[in-house]
Amino acid sequence: MKTAGVLVAIALALALQTTLARFMVGGSAAVDFVLVAVVAVALSTGPMGGMLAGTLAGLIQDALGTGVIGIGGLAKSVVGFLAGAIGQQFIVTAVLPRLVMFVAATLVHAALFMGLYVALDLREFPSPWKAIVSQALGNALVGIVAFTIIESVPGIVERRRAGGRSRR
Repeated sequence: MKTAGVLVAIALALALQTTLARFMVGGSAAVDFVLVAVVAVALSTGPMGGMLAGTLAGLIQDALGTGVIGIGGLAKSVVGFLAGAIGQQFIVTAVLPRLVMFVAATLVHAALFMGLYVALDLREFPSPWKAIVSQALGNALVGIVAFTIIESVPGIVERRRAGGRSRR
């Protein structure tokens, strides 16, 4: 995945996150589009690409939010690195491994994000498990659909080019 594609994915995820978050209950979305983009980039590029994408996306998301700048960036960079490293060690091309990857990434991200806030005594999270599980399932669904669309685009373009040549 080229740098421009990574930047477009992060920008699109940030736009979706900020646009759709206001339509959700309490201003928080059931899907973290930015995290989905970071995991997708990590699975496509490896640990370094995932870490850099996580750092960039997390810091921008922190700057756009009301929390402490850096906590989301750190959590997303760790998740991006881990997802990229696991993606290089195991075959993560089928639906079930990707589902597991997105669910695990969401759980790790939530543990890091909330753990840092609690450790720094900045915020309390009373019983967040229901929200975390629903977000993990939402992220997995969106991530699998996004991967399916992204992987089908080159085939569609190629068939379209081949169809155009045969008409001439």
